Amino acid sequence: MTAATYDKPLPPPNEESRPFWEAMKEHRLVLQKCGACGKVRHYPRPVCDACFSMDTEWMEASGKGQVHSWTISHHAFHPGFKGDLPLVLVIVDLDEGVRMCAQARDLDPEGLRIGLPVRVDFEDATDDLTLPVIRPA
Repeated sequence: MTAATYDKPLPPPNEESRPFWEAMKEHRLVLQKCGACGKVRHYPRPVCDACFSMDTEWMEASGKGQVHSWTISHHAFHPGFKGDLPLVLVIVDLDEGVRMCAQARDLDPEGLRIGLPVRVDFEDATDDLTLPVIRPA
C-alpha cells in the first residue's frame, strides 16, 4: 500500500518516537526503558515519569498481552475509517508492564473480554509506516 492509497491520518514520528516507528517497519515491537531506573514506558517520551531521568534505552518487547479495555465505534471519526466500521480499538496490558492502544484485527467484538490473551501484530500502512494492530494470541 502506498501513501497515495492510504486515506487515514498518519502518526507523525518525532525525535522520541522515531526508534519505535523504525522498529515497527521491521515488524518488531520495541519499548522505551529508563536508563537510570529501568522503568519501561509507552508511549515514547523524553523523560521518565518515575525518576525524571532523560536517559533512554530501547528494549525488544514480546508483543504479548491481555485485553484491558476496548471500545467499538459505529461512526467514522474520519472518512478514511468508514470501511473499518465497526471500528474496534483495544487497550492491551503488555507483558512488559505498559499499555498500548491499537485497532483490533480478527477479534470478534462479541468475544472480547478483559484478560483475553492477544498479541501485537504489524500492518504496513505505507511504504514508510507500519502500524501496530491487535490480534488474538
